[in-house]
Amino acid sequence: MSINVDTPPVTERKRALARTQGLPWVLFIVMLAIAAWLGYRAFWPKGGGDPIGTTIVAFEKQNRLTVFSAQLAPVVSAEDSRLLGLVKSRQVAVIPARVDYSLDLSKMDRNRLAWNTSTHTLDVLLPPLTVGTPNLDEARAQYLREGVWITRDAQDALSRANTRLAEQQATQQAGNPVLVGLARSAAKDAIRQNLAIPLEIAGFGDVTVNARFEGEPAPAK
Repeated sequence: MSINVDTPPVTERKRALARTQGLPWVLFIVMLAIAAWLGYRAFWPKGGGDPIGTTIVAFEKQNRLTVFSAQLAPVVSAEDSRLLGLVKSRQVAVIPARVDYSLDLSKMDRNRLAWNTSTHTLDVLLPPLTVGTPNLDEARAQYLREGVWITRDAQDALSRANTRLAEQQATQQAGNPVLVGLARSAAKDAIRQNLAIPLEIAGFGDVTVNARFEGEPAPAK
């Protein structure tokens, strides 16, 4: 009967071979763990269980949010005089315009947010509403011209003058308290909708979002 006994050098070689063969699996497991961690960091709300952090992430993805658009129709007129006043012309124009009202969400930070854990309520202090530059749709403009003889130069001058006047008038109309009030209400509704869903998905349940602008009274506790 013979008994095979590994000598110490042979045993060490086998152990080294086992470590070498197992190394790729160890590296695979490590890489899988790193990938899982990176995926968690990429897709899970920053701040983990912090509703304020989740809210700020939602705002960062929006940056600027258009909350309301007003369709306006300025009616303007301009006059032109040439040849020492002997040739006069006049043009009345109706130029449709759109004005957008938006929120600059890049200004939102933790100082504008307050979370009530017991009532699951988030209070949001909104930045000032931004009224955009009127976007004139001159392709749909309507013109009425008066004059015995309207030269090409006179017509171009009248159109430029009416465009300038229409933009000024649209800007004034956009500041109408009724339109601004509608835009502010739309902004609050948009913020409530844009925050309630991310907070619910993040696991905070049925959340109440109170949004208000500076100068408006805070909601009653």
